[in-house]
Amino acid sequence: MSKEPDADPGDGRDETVNERMDRNWTDILQEVRATQTGTQVLAGFLLSVAFQPKFGALDQFQRATYLMLVLTAVITTVLALAPVSLHRSLFRKQVKPRLVRLGHLCLRASLVGVAMILCATVLLVVDVAAGRGWALGATSLVVLLVVGVALLPRVVTLVPHDRGR
Repeated sequence: MSKEPDADPGDGRDETVNERMDRNWTDILQEVRATQTGTQVLAGFLLSVAFQPKFGALDQFQRATYLMLVLTAVITTVLALAPVSLHRSLFRKQVKPRLVRLGHLCLRASLVGVAMILCATVLLVVDVAAGRGWALGATSLVVLLVVGVALLPRVVTLVPHDRGR
């Protein structure tokens, strides 16, 4: 039985295109598991906030922030679930490379949603607990942290590395 040529001979791995796609798909599913649970829990929590007695005391800005948070959490949850749904729908259809690409895009979009949810949650909670000034300051710090984490892969690829270690 002959093996297909290595999918990328320059990366030091000896795997076929199918093996690479299987590995990439497994990586995507692991990453989905990491984001999906937290997103679903936060979305569920946010949905319950509107039914709390003090919800009526929120000002217009806080209500708008809350509604944006709920919509973003639901959209993010759908995006995080999309790769699993796609896999079930496309199972054994011989489209793994397209599935991996689409799953990758859904996961990246859900990570953007998670970042937005984190920032907006800090904005709402700190605004209610400590006031608008504190909320804007705390949210600015979280935005900077999120942007820093998002830029970290670019920094890592700019730093030369020794392949022998």
